[in-house]
Amino acid sequence: MQTQRVVITGLGAVSPNGITVKEFWNSLINGKSGIGPMTLCDPSGYTCRIAGEILDFDPSVAIDFKESRRMARFSQLAVVAGKEALINSGLNLEGIDSYRVGVILGNGNGGFPTLEENSRVLASRGGMKMSPFFFPMILPNMATANLSRFLGAQGYSSTAVTACAASNQAIGEAFNVIRHGMADVMFTGGTEAGISQLGLGGFAVMKALTNQNSDPIKASKPFDNNRDGFVPAEGSGIIVLEELKHALSRGANILAEIKGFGCTSDASHLVQPKEDGSSACKAIELALGDAEISKESVDYINAHGTSTPLNDLVETRAIKRAFGDYAYKIPISSTKSMIGHSLGASGSLEAIACINSIIHDKVHPTINYEHPDPECDLDYVPNNARSASVNIALSNAFGFGGQNACVVFSGYE
Repeated sequence: MQTQRVVITGLGAVSPNGITVKEFWNSLINGKSGIGPMTLCDPSGYTCRIAGEILDFDPSVAIDFKESRRMARFSQLAVVAGKEALINSGLNLEGIDSYRVGVILGNGNGGFPTLEENSRVLASRGGMKMSPFFFPMILPNMATANLSRFLGAQGYSSTAVTACAASNQAIGEAFNVIRHGMADVMFTGGTEAGISQLGLGGFAVMKALTNQNSDPIKASKPFDNNRDGFVPAEGSGIIVLEELKHALSRGANILAEIKGFGCTSDASHLVQPKEDGSSACKAIELALGDAEISKESVDYINAHGTSTPLNDLVETRAIKRAFGDYAYKIPISSTKSMIGHSLGASGSLEAIACINSIIHDKVHPTINYEHPDPECDLDYVPNNARSASVNIALSNAFGFGGQNACVVFSGYE
């Protein structure tokens, strides 16, 4: 079956260190962290009391007040980022068949804070005092549904709920929808806003979170020998994918191209990654094979890089398995060092970082890399941004349950 080329024509981002794509990218290049004391819930009594939060978030830039009150925060973030992506793309959706425009987003938890809030109401006042919008707010698919409503997109619609791999999974599936002729335009990426005592407690008792609260901007330290867990975060990244001929016919500004997608499952541990990195390696190899490029063509890797002891070690092993000796020649960096781990949204923001690296021929640093781990011995672009010719970028995402999703981006030719 002949497949279509798929290009990227729009970007939108709401992140802890920037509420537009421009702000987000400038913060990354300058090594600016968005991590600080947790304010969205009371973290007293928990081992982690810091987070990557979007301070002073104002949904009214895209959503009227009455409508926004019927959406959980993760949906609000997606719609705001989606509006920026739409404007950035230059698309006139009124001139396009709405059944040829679709939305696939990744999400991990849905409306966790709303779930917690209504559970408290149930326990204290009874179920009949719960919000009538409880289900439309908490369900993970509602960010996709709400962005589809905002856009008037009536085409292919889905939600990837594969934990920390969800955004990359969504991007890869949206890529497949277009290249197999089922849509002309897809809005894709991910969103997450789960900072709450419910989420905080769940991750804390698993010992997945950092305990290094005294200096928040130093706490997320992927691949560093002193890493001890991830920093919880929130955010949303939305990417406009478009069939090449459709983009050319309207004179779109093509930012980059999506070339390949690989997806595997560890089929191993409940939450820990497979320690030899073999399944993550296979996802990388499948993405490169789908893109029909050699491993030596990869100019940059945006790592999953969570700052947890095992994840960073396993990812390093996976990269070495996939690239052999060439692994030592590839610049690798972790966006999470500056914004924390936004779970289902993380891959979307990291994809935007990859695309900007291609556009600007720069790679952002892994900040807080001060004590090298002898088992994590690759080039993690420590502490300072670097100029580099980037034509091919690989984005890794590896989630709880052994969900692995990798995407290959390239410059448009």
